[in-house]
Amino acid sequence: MISCNLNTYLIIAVFMLCLGLYGLMQHRSMIGMLISIELILNGAGLNFMAFNRFLAPEPVTGQIFTLFIMGLAAAEAAIAVSLIFAVYRKYQTSDPEQITDLRG
Repeated sequence: MISCNLNTYLIIAVFMLCLGLYGLMQHRSMIGMLISIELILNGAGLNFMAFNRFLAPEPVTGQIFTLFIMGLAAAEAAIAVSLIFAVYRKYQTSDPEQITDLRG
């Protein structure tokens, strides 16, 4: 059984960060890149909650930061999906390498 200590949560958060960075580099679609960014933000939120649980004298601080990250991720997802839809309508593709003419 895995013990519940700070190192366990930090290892999971680093794994989520690395998986998000790998996905950001390897995905060809903008939706895949958006999901990878969400993984990175979730890893940061997990770090805040882990440090809040084990080290913070006042538990509200980490929870507020995590709620802020969740709100930021939701706003980022809404704006990114609307931009992806607009680009797809104009260029009929969601591959960022095929979209070279973004001026004008």
